[in-house]
Amino acid sequence: MQRDQLADFLRRRRAAIRPTEVGLADGPRRRTKGLRREEVAMLAGMSVDYVVRLEQGRSSQPSTQLLGALARALRLSEDERDHLFHLAGHQPPPADGVARLARAGLVRMLDLLGDTPALVVSDLGEILAQNRMSVLLSGDHTRFSGDRRYTAYRWFTEPAARTVNPPEEHEYNARRLVADLRAAVGRRSGDPTAAALVERLRGASAEFRRLWAEHEVAVRRADRKTLLQPRVGRLLMDCETLVTPDQRQLLLVLTPADPEARERLELLRVLGIEEFPATPAGLVTGRG
Repeated sequence: MQRDQLADFLRRRRAAIRPTEVGLADGPRRRTKGLRREEVAMLAGMSVDYVVRLEQGRSSQPSTQLLGALARALRLSEDERDHLFHLAGHQPPPADGVARLARAGLVRMLDLLGDTPALVVSDLGEILAQNRMSVLLSGDHTRFSGDRRYTAYRWFTEPAARTVNPPEEHEYNARRLVADLRAAVGRRSGDPTAAALVERLRGASAEFRRLWAEHEVAVRRADRKTLLQPRVGRLLMDCETLVTPDQRQLLLVLTPADPEARERLELLRVLGIEEFPATPAGLVTGRG
């Protein structure tokens, strides 16, 4: 761990970010160049004291989970993220697998979308990052670890995962998840991460085994779904998908499909402001 170099890098990256890039006000009274330490701590989900000790070269070695959160909070590029891991004495996360981080460009798009729910998802269904409206709409899905990081795994092994959709859409959603996973596994021919996920799902769920055996293939693109939000009720949402050139990460953007859904989404936004007035409109960083 190169404490002095790590401290210098973190200070300089914090100073290089404009508050508006992460959904914070940039008022005339702001004297700090870039972000304040407490703002970095809030965005990364860690204590201000730990951020201070990191920037002063007095900290213990940060975990890979904390480094991932810092990388997202500071909007680091992939090269900068890898450099951060090296300075902290860790190997950077691999290109694939559960340690993947959302691409910096997609994270910035989450910030720009503001009050429109959006999230970054891997091609295997790991939710890598969400903006605040996405969390208000369906909860924080970046907190999961292990196989629970995969949307399909939770859908087929945890009944509670299906409560976000009405029962009449469950069969359709299950088929969409399996068909999209089939397409991703096909693109990742020979990838042990994808193959192992399928085998664990086959062992855990008879329904998954049945649908997988039907060999349906459908890449996730535009879709329409009904979401059951406990605070505001049913919302009919359109889901548009933007895909990175390598098709390994996707930006999902949800927009209301009718006036009723638009009104309920606005109500949810207002309720969120009343409940969390100090929370910026930007990224929910997750835990690695």
